[in-house]
Amino acid sequence: MGGVTTTHDDGLPLVEDLTGQPARFRHSGAILAAGIIGLVSTTPLATLSWLFAPLLLIPIAVIVYAWRTGTDADATGLTVRAAIGRRQIPWSAIAGVGPNGRGGTMASLTGGGCVTLPAVRVIDLPRLVLASGQRVELTADADS
Repeated sequence: MGGVTTTHDDGLPLVEDLTGQPARFRHSGAILAAGIIGLVSTTPLATLSWLFAPLLLIPIAVIVYAWRTGTDADATGLTVRAAIGRRQIPWSAIAGVGPNGRGGTMASLTGGGCVTLPAVRVIDLPRLVLASGQRVELTADADS
C-alpha cells in the first residue's frame, strides 16, 4: 500500500487515502502451498501405476483454485474470478454487499439474485466499497 499515511494514534490507514484505489482479494497462500505439497506427495504413488494417475487431479484442482479464485474491485465494478471463468459486474448492477451468513460475503444484484465474492471476508467490505470510489462510514459495531 504505497503512499498511505497513517494516523498517529492507532497506526491504521486513513479512510480517505484508500478511496478509489483498486482492491484485489485472494485466498491465503497456504492453500496454494497445500496443493503443491499434495502434488509432490502424490507423484510417487501416481508413478507406480497408471491406475493411480487420476489422484494427481486432486492437488492440481487445489492449485488451480488457489491461483485463480478471488475478487477484484475498482471504480468500474467487481470482477469475480472462479477456477474456470470470470464475471464482471458493474457497480450499477450491484444493489449492495454484505455477509452471507457463512463467514463470506456476497453482492446482491439489482436484477435479483446474489453473487458470492470469493476471498472477501466481512472485515474486507469497507476496502471493497472504497475501491468503487465511494466513501464508507465505519460504525463502532463494524469494528467488532
